[in-house]
Amino acid sequence: MERKFDEELRDLNEKLLRMATMVEESISLAIKALKERNEDMVQEVLRREEDINLIEIDIDELCMKLLALRQPMASDLRFITSAMKIAAELERMGDQAVNIAERTEELLKYPLLKPLIDIPRMATIAQEMVRDSINAFINHDEKLARAVCERDDEVDNLNDQIFRELLTYMIEDPGTIKRAVNLILIGRHLERIADHATNIGEDVIYLVKGKTIKHHIEEKRGELKG
Repeated sequence: MERKFDEELRDLNEKLLRMATMVEESISLAIKALKERNEDMVQEVLRREEDINLIEIDIDELCMKLLALRQPMASDLRFITSAMKIAAELERMGDQAVNIAERTEELLKYPLLKPLIDIPRMATIAQEMVRDSINAFINHDEKLARAVCERDDEVDNLNDQIFRELLTYMIEDPGTIKRAVNLILIGRHLERIADHATNIGEDVIYLVKGKTIKHHIEEKRGELKG
């Protein structure tokens, strides 16, 4: 029975890693489609969405089976519940990749507004956060998970910078509004990807330490006790 349970946990881990790889590839492809103005890549991102959704369902079903039939305790229970949360975050990242592809599809109808500099930089950081959050989960690396959470501000600052620059374009020339809005939305989608990676980092800290850091809860509990 114990050996079977270990096999099921390994299967869960492998499914989660496969899903993370699929999501990371979709994000990368969506940004590449934007930079290269490639319609075929856009359609490939859209096509991959169903595959990501299906593997999330597989993970959810496996987690529910393990919870119901194995009644795991302590660290195994945290692992399974964390896996469910992480799969949900990955699925939302996949949705954001689709959103970027859809905005790119709209942008392909018009000439390039400006050279793309900050958006690719922002995408690189967000992708690194996704990769590091999954590596932190694989290796139960609390330090790496915290580093992911700390990088979120870097993405937020770039997103604010992109918004301010594009707002200037729209004010100076109303003819740029459609293109600028689509680029602003792409920045927003990348910011959300970074947020989801941060959530995974927080889930990893819960998995390793058994404590929640979401919403700065430790500080707030300390204030209440004081």
